[in-house]
Amino acid sequence: MGAFDWLEWLAMAVTVLAAWFTASSLQERRRIGFWAFLLSNLLWAWWGWLNSVWALLVLQCALALMNIRGARRNSDGS
Repeated sequence: MGAFDWLEWLAMAVTVLAAWFTASSLQERRRIGFWAFLLSNLLWAWWGWLNSVWALLVLQCALALMNIRGARRNSDGS
């Protein structure tokens, strides 16, 4: 077990929490969800970097861009 194995579990928990908030019908909760997704993108990217999982790192960068787009659209009320 590596020194940063806990990071994978933290990233998973934050991702699940983010999905819960993003699915809300309330704009403020969706905002929290998008920020939580961005945090989970960072955590997954960090874990991917530490474990040389390059496809995961690229995926998290793409998902982060989509989460930024979603957060912007959510704040516009769209």
